[in-house]
Amino acid sequence: MNDTEKMRSAGRLTSLDVFRGVTIAAMILVNYPGSGEFIYEPLEHAVWNGLTPTDLIFPFFLFIVGVSITLSYTKTLEKGTLRSTLHRKIIFRTLKIFAVGLFLSMLPSFDILNIRITGVLQRISIVFFACSFLFLNTSFRTQLVGGVVTLVLYWLAMTLIPTPGFDEVMLDKGVNLAAWVDSKVLPGRMWQGTWDPEGVLSTFPSIVTGICGMLAGHLLLGNRPAGNKVVILLVSGFAAVSAGYAWGFVFQVNKNLWSSSYVLVTAGMASLVLGSLYYIIDVQKHTRGTAPWLVFGSNAIAIYFISDVISYIFYLIPVGPDALNEQFMRFFTGLGIEPKLASMSYAFIFVCINFGIASILYARKIFIKL
Repeated sequence: MNDTEKMRSAGRLTSLDVFRGVTIAAMILVNYPGSGEFIYEPLEHAVWNGLTPTDLIFPFFLFIVGVSITLSYTKTLEKGTLRSTLHRKIIFRTLKIFAVGLFLSMLPSFDILNIRITGVLQRISIVFFACSFLFLNTSFRTQLVGGVVTLVLYWLAMTLIPTPGFDEVMLDKGVNLAAWVDSKVLPGRMWQGTWDPEGVLSTFPSIVTGICGMLAGHLLLGNRPAGNKVVILLVSGFAAVSAGYAWGFVFQVNKNLWSSSYVLVTAGMASLVLGSLYYIIDVQKHTRGTAPWLVFGSNAIAIYFISDVISYIFYLIPVGPDALNEQFMRFFTGLGIEPKLASMSYAFIFVCINFGIASILYARKIFIKL
């Protein structure tokens, strides 16, 4: 049985699981610093246009979702499962993930009147829903063409349609077509008051990020030699990054808008990472050091949820005069440790705490599939 047949049989790829685990660990690291005032620049999002390492994390996860859809549902379909059965499961899972996202949005006050409808898990659920139905009901060609058309239409809409209330196209914070749409259709509150990075219009190009992952999944399941797959992933990744930055001259790379150029740059980088991991782990069989990331990746969304819930214990519940993060920062900066280093150290410890939880679940073979 060759590597492709093994992948089809198992429906899993070790390099992809490692990629997922690293991504979730990075997501927790950047989300929970010791102090929001003291953060190293690479661990912060770009203020508006541009890209930092932190801006890669969310699109990487959506890319991984796309790859997983292709691998998992190919295996399921080959077992004879009906598409109608899968449709029902997809809808149910989408609603579960979306509901969990809403639950996190309501923490800690559960103020339903001011709930934020959008969010990270909500976007993941929508991308999962759209990409799953596309995979089950369309061809590779349709997925590719649909992704390209979506990016072009989004670019044209954002750069040619004058922002309502202005006589020209605006692409500033809270003053652009996407923000205007959100202000009209989103109930409750928006993350930044007048705009939301997980808003309505920007969800469409984020689906294309998932489609890019699906296309990579098609490649990995193909009958080409493993070496050729690696080359294609690396070359296509480099080409996408180059095209994205070129597109950025007319539609700047911007995570908050999830611009078309941002999709190409981040999906290209995800392809480069996956291609490298695939070569090292699955082709060359170098698996030493992968265990921690497999532990994180085995319950990725569940650990994300758990980290968000327990963060309130560390950030909001007083232990003595202050919350734990404040006491940590005061103690270590009092020892002369630079504030940004102390803040990052706190985040790293928080990642380790969540790794401990993930390890317990993994050891007991508890895999929570939200």
